[in-house]
Parts: sequence; C-alpha cells; structure tokens
Amino acid sequence: MPNGILIIDKPAGWTSMDVCAKIRGILHEKRVGHGGTLDPMATGVLPVFVGQATRAVEFAENSRKEYVAGLRLGQVTDTQDVTGQTLETHPVTASRKDVEAAMARFLGPIQQVPPMYSAVKINGQKLYDLARRGKEVARKPRDITIYELELLEQVSETDYLLRCVCSKGTYIRTLCHDMGQALGCGGTLYSLRRTMAAGYRLDRAVTLENVQEKGESLLLPTDTLFAQYPAYTVPSAGKENRVRNGGAVTDNSLADGTYRVYGRNGDFLCLSRAEHGTLTSIKNFFGA
Repeated sequence: MPNGILIIDKPAGWTSMDVCAKIRGILHEKRVGHGGTLDPMATGVLPVFVGQATRAVEFAENSRKEYVAGLRLGQVTDTQDVTGQTLETHPVTASRKDVEAAMARFLGPIQQVPPMYSAVKINGQKLYDLARRGKEVARKPRDITIYELELLEQVSETDYLLRCVCSKGTYIRTLCHDMGQALGCGGTLYSLRRTMAAGYRLDRAVTLENVQEKGESLLLPTDTLFAQYPAYTVPSAGKENRVRNGGAVTDNSLADGTYRVYGRNGDFLCLSRAEHGTLTSIKNFFGA
C-alpha cells in the first residue's frame, strides 16, 4: 500500500479536500490528508499525506508557511479577497513608502481577528456558514506571528506583491484587509501562492497530472518532514524491540533534543525526544 508525502502544486479553483479526494482515487488509498488548508483561489505548496504518513499531518499543520500575496488597495470585500462582493472602494494616495511603513506594524507576534468567511467554529457553527446566511458574529482575536514581511514589487498604483512567512492560523486575506485599514483606503487580496509549507518548497512540488501519470513513485518518505532533526539508529535488537513496543530506551551519549529514530535495517520508526539520556517516542510511524 502507498505510504508517504506528496507535495502538490495546488491548482486554482480546487479546495484542499478536492485534491485529497483526487489522490485517493489515483492511488486507491483511503488514508489521505493534507497539511494546511489553501483557499480555492490560492495555488502552491500543499503537502498531502498518504497511508501511514497521515500520522504526521499534525506536524505539518503546525509549521511555518511562506506566501507570495497580491495586495490591492482601495477595495474592501466581504470575503477579504477578490472572489467576494465589493463593499467599499476608495481612492488610493498611499505611496510605496507608506505601504512599507504599514507592513512594519504587522511584523512579529500580533493578534488577528479571523474573517467571517473562514472555517473557524463558534458555538459549533462554521463562520462561513453564518456568513453565507448574511450573519456576522463577534470573533475573538487570535495570536499569530508574522516572521517575515517583504515588499517584492509594486505592480501598479493600487497593487503590490508581498512575501510573508507566518505561523499556523494566519489569514493572509485578513493581513491584506488590515493593512488596507491601516493605510486608510481599504485593501483586499487579489492573488495568493504558497511557496513553502512544512519545510517543503515549490521546487519539490508536483502537479495532479504528474501524480496521475507517475503515481506513488512521486511519494516522498515520511521522515523527510523531519529532516531538520538529527538521526539516531537503535544499536541493538533489544532496544529496537523496546522502541517498537512504545518503550523508552537509554543512551547517555545523546544530547537533549528531538531525533529521527531508525531501526537497524533503516526503517523510520518514530520521532523521539531525548532528555537526560532517555529517549522517548513522540510519535510512532511503524506498523499498519
């Protein structure tokens, strides 16, 4: 059965779940999940986890992500992007320097109010379901972090391309909306391409057509998600057996930290944490 990670270059017009459904059909595997939702209008890096690799989805969802976003000043929409209904238009007098100054205000840890057109739930109801019924409810701001925010290009008097590296839970639509508010003319998102997620960049991405043609040969091993951590191979059959049964092992040569743990035959077994010479599994990746 297929196991591993596909880095899909999501096409515009598809939901993230559409992509997963397509891959289920191509690979004939029910266990398929993605590592971070992209709106239908967005394109770019969508890590898709297949088979046993679905156990790693939570680690991808919590990772930093990078986007190239199109900010359009002078327009406000109900969805905070150009797919929605225009609510306001304003003349734009902001200069490139004004935009750069506004960007600086959004760097670092900030709070962001989730948009009404989002999958966030309040009292068991998704916000976008309420929004489609014409309702708006109060939303609590959430803590996010903008690690990097760079102005790549001024496309026109109203349009700018931005590069943003951000934490889980960041809405780039809302960032554009809030920047427009800060500049006094309103703003909306007119394009969005994710260029990095879970450490995977666009140069590793494949299309759905590629997957249709080449199938599971395009799957990356699950342990590539954890390439930033050092590898540790269990040195004996006894210790490997303990790991495979969920037990901790002792190795006083290990510095404290997180490790990719492998069996003696090279199988990726688990992600583990070493503390004071004791190695304990965080998540196992062996078995059916």
